[in-house]
Amino acid sequence: QILAGGQSLMPLLNLRMARPGVLIDINGLEELHGIARDDNDLTLGALTRHAEIAASPDVREAAPLLALAAPHIAHVTIRTRGTLGGSLALADPAAEWPLCALALTANVEVTSRARGARWIAADDFFQGLYTTARAADEIVTRVRVPVAGPATVHHFDEIARRHGDFAIVALALTARRDGERLANVRIALSGVADRPVLARCAMAALDGVPFDAARAKAAIAALAADIDPPEDSAYPAAYRRRLAATLLSRALAKFGASTSHAA
Repeated sequence: QILAGGQSLMPLLNLRMARPGVLIDINGLEELHGIARDDNDLTLGALTRHAEIAASPDVREAAPLLALAAPHIAHVTIRTRGTLGGSLALADPAAEWPLCALALTANVEVTSRARGARWIAADDFFQGLYTTARAADEIVTRVRVPVAGPATVHHFDEIARRHGDFAIVALALTARRDGERLANVRIALSGVADRPVLARCAMAALDGVPFDAARAKAAIAALAADIDPPEDSAYPAAYRRRLAATLLSRALAKFGASTSHAA
């Protein structure tokens, strides 16, 4: 097992739910730390801490969605130690970074000692419950997201039982304003499947058409075809559907359309 931030692995070890024969601490790999930006991309090392992402001026300017999501991650102590790469590699379906990676069309670099490095699009990276396209001999090494343009808008929101808990449902939205229209709309949701998912029908209802209250309502209605939440005793599927619609309504209201949908 690879030890990065350890905020998921260490509790499993303490509870004897994970008993790896070998534990490899990669925190000394300096090339996996840090944040870099050029004209096109923001590149984050896999060992970049949640707190570093939250505090970075480059992140706030180039990928505001990450800055918006960071305060929702657990608590200060976990944000100080937890890492971006560890979160993506674990692929918890309720975690914030996989959701943001999907909304931002991120690319994830994975590296194998035998075969070298390759890039995987976020759309293809998350494959199921705690399951990714990363092979057993690969580790996450870098993450790259496009630099946001001046007309890009971002929104992140989640509903949890209390602050610091994993979200029951969370939503990340990015789009480009084009006059009265929204273009390149990406709406990602967590808590409604075994992985973060794109709300493709809702996206299609918004993309490239004049944006008003009627269009917002159409997108919220279309969301029903995008999600198939799991049933559980605490938060039934119908309840998660309701929360997803509420989060999308909040997001669209922020962009200038008032809807009558209530939580």
